Amino acid sequence: MDEASGDDVGGASGQADLGLDPEASSGEALVAVAIDAAGAAGGHPFTYRVPERLAPIDAGEAVVVEFGRRQALGIVLGEGSAAPGVTTKPIVDRVRGDGPLLPQLAMDLAAWISAHYLAPPALVLRAMLPPGLLERLELVAERRPDHAEAPGSEVPEAQDAARDSGQDSALLALLDAGPKPVRRLAAPEGRPALLRRLRALRAAGRIDLDWTLLEAGAAPRYVRIARLAGPAAMADGAGPGRDRRLGPRQQAALDDLVAAGAAGVPSAELGARHGTSVLASLVRRGLAGVEVTEAPRRPLADRAPGRRGTRPPSAVLSPEQAEAVATIRDAIRGRDATPLVLDGVTGGGKTAIYAEVLATCLDEGRRAVLLVPEIALALPIVDRLRAELDAGIALLHSGLGDGERADEWRRIRGGRADIVVGTRLAALAPLDALGLIVVDEEHDPAYKSDRTPRLQARDVAIRLGELAGAAVVLGSATPAVETEGRARDGTYHRIRLPDRLSGRPPTVEVVDLRAELEAGVRGMLSRPLVASLAALDRGAGDQAVLVINRRGTASVVLCRDCGHVQACPECTRPLVYHQAGVTLRCHHCGRATPLASRCPRCGSARIRYLGGGTERLEREVRDRFPGLAVGRLDRDVVERRGAAARVLDAFADGRLDVLVGTSLVTKGIDVPAVTLVGVVSADVALNLPDERTAERTYQLIAQAIGRAGRGSRPGHAIVQTYLPDHPVIRAIATGAPESFYDAELEDRRRFGSPPFGRLLKLTLALKDRDEAERTADAFAHRLRARAVADSPRTTVAGPAPAYIARRADRWRYNVVIRGPDPVGFLGEPPGPPWSVDVDPESLL
Repeated sequence: MDEASGDDVGGASGQADLGLDPEASSGEALVAVAIDAAGAAGGHPFTYRVPERLAPIDAGEAVVVEFGRRQALGIVLGEGSAAPGVTTKPIVDRVRGDGPLLPQLAMDLAAWISAHYLAPPALVLRAMLPPGLLERLELVAERRPDHAEAPGSEVPEAQDAARDSGQDSALLALLDAGPKPVRRLAAPEGRPALLRRLRALRAAGRIDLDWTLLEAGAAPRYVRIARLAGPAAMADGAGPGRDRRLGPRQQAALDDLVAAGAAGVPSAELGARHGTSVLASLVRRGLAGVEVTEAPRRPLADRAPGRRGTRPPSAVLSPEQAEAVATIRDAIRGRDATPLVLDGVTGGGKTAIYAEVLATCLDEGRRAVLLVPEIALALPIVDRLRAELDAGIALLHSGLGDGERADEWRRIRGGRADIVVGTRLAALAPLDALGLIVVDEEHDPAYKSDRTPRLQARDVAIRLGELAGAAVVLGSATPAVETEGRARDGTYHRIRLPDRLSGRPPTVEVVDLRAELEAGVRGMLSRPLVASLAALDRGAGDQAVLVINRRGTASVVLCRDCGHVQACPECTRPLVYHQAGVTLRCHHCGRATPLASRCPRCGSARIRYLGGGTERLEREVRDRFPGLAVGRLDRDVVERRGAAARVLDAFADGRLDVLVGTSLVTKGIDVPAVTLVGVVSADVALNLPDERTAERTYQLIAQAIGRAGRGSRPGHAIVQTYLPDHPVIRAIATGAPESFYDAELEDRRRFGSPPFGRLLKLTLALKDRDEAERTADAFAHRLRARAVADSPRTTVAGPAPAYIARRADRWRYNVVIRGPDPVGFLGEPPGPPWSVDVDPESLL
């Protein structure tokens, strides 16, 4: 905890300085408190006593506690317990605020996330709160208006001193102007003496001393608004707002206020138009008034409803859509949280169903969450919902500024948002009265967090539905294999949408890149793909989407003489050349390195760039087809604020002919003019040593193909591959998803992977490679011995070097636990330098 005041109010002396009674009294309640402490100490809650003067304290309230030899900020989780004979410390003070930081539903969800993902409770709660909210505390002194003596005060001498001191009188006079942070109070006699004086004044009942959370950079933003002062502003002039006593600039300013009505005009704006002294003169005449009000930062403020007009909403639902809506409505009204798998082909009308059932949820007086896997997909669906629903919609994702995110959080917490749309962050929104949760593209790996808490937002949404009694809809044209398995065994209820609402499925052509190579094709575009791009009918508005799930211009930079591959010094992975910025970049740790004009090993100038990504593909299309307008959407673009929205808007409006991108362009894009989709390299991840490789490749290609042929003109998809006979490619070419899922589920059953078992991955990271291997081997040996003795259905694999064996100057080894309950088998997590990933998306 940072103490913003900088005063000596923390540590062991802080409790005595503020006059807090450390002794327990009979009947004091015990509570569990989450403390954001580093290492193993922060991995579990601590039990504290609630002094009678602070009782009752509710779950979710922030408190100051003594933690070791310092004071720390904690959040009350609920009732606590202590072993007989164990002495518990009292809570030092509660942090002043508007009650609990989070509603009870969010606190219940936090408890589940902490237990399920073995995450420290304080880190889970921090993820649920606005950035910076828990960073710093401020001690604030405030004058009591009635100056009443504190009942039962036991320090009359302190009261007498407080009454008679001239210094106290000056201090009280200063506080008459309003609450003041202690750090801003003058202390000519020194800080310890000031704190003693404040303690005496509080004991005398003349002031309050309260801890208050500072909201760092995410504090509310305020603006001064000028408004008419009422009937006095309508002087006896010739018309509304006319006053013969006013000069031209004053009258013009008054006219602006009349036109603005109750909304008023920001005083800074009025001053810029008419001069800063004009408003002051209107206030002196009693014609205008100025009010300070909060000005929320709204990420949607400058975006008109229905901004992206890709497709008008359907007036009439198809029979399949209507049946799906009826099923989901029954779940909302019956508070049935059984997951509903909305399994529909791409273009099957899932978004229209979302809009209908969201409206039903609002009609029931309840709130809703709609999750999307990527930031770029949030705006299109928000545009549609704002056009179709009369509802307050909040947007939550990591791409918002801290202030925007904090203001949206406050809107949600204050009940001023009916629907929350966002990425996995939105699953942690501070909602209550929840009636519906929609997880769009539920199969997407972006729902899995790669940092603590390493939650899977889809599974969090399912648990949240159970806690809230809310309907849960999992929408996807390519469900996750575990979702498919649970739908087949009846754990989830499946709703099918077998047909497209418009257009028809595109034809699929598989191009063997081996034959292209033999024919002398050295670029990224095969002959069929070049011909199809050349045949785009621009007069009819035809557009194309090209997908390659790799960023950059070249994926390998090597020396032609000695064969040295330039690699990241921290991760040892090959660096990727990015023409934008002319740098080599590591896609694992983000490290950027300038280009080397000569080989670092042999000094040769013969540097060659092999492979390619989105940047190279974009350049090749531009060079071959100078008449086509080409845009790019990948992680590098998304990182630039507002860039993704600009690219998607331009493509949807027809200002781009070709959109090049990674998997981002395969999700949620519903543009009827797209007639061609090219999967430039279907093999990018197909041979990675991971059990989800086939699933991810199948989903990427199937989703990409689904972007084509949604309008009146037929669609065509070209899949370029070196492995045309791979089962995934065959399933795509023949349109046989059932055979693909059959094979995947059989493999999962054989190895005890989800949905037939659970996985837990532990990763050790140490600077010394030999020590890392020895430590991981010893740990895995102990786990295997325990499994043989106590849990025969649990298996322990490893240790094995991680796929990225060295990252951030540390060698990494993985140990994987498979079984019905690997979390229960592991018990207490090992703590640093181990990290724990429950339900991992990858075992690499």
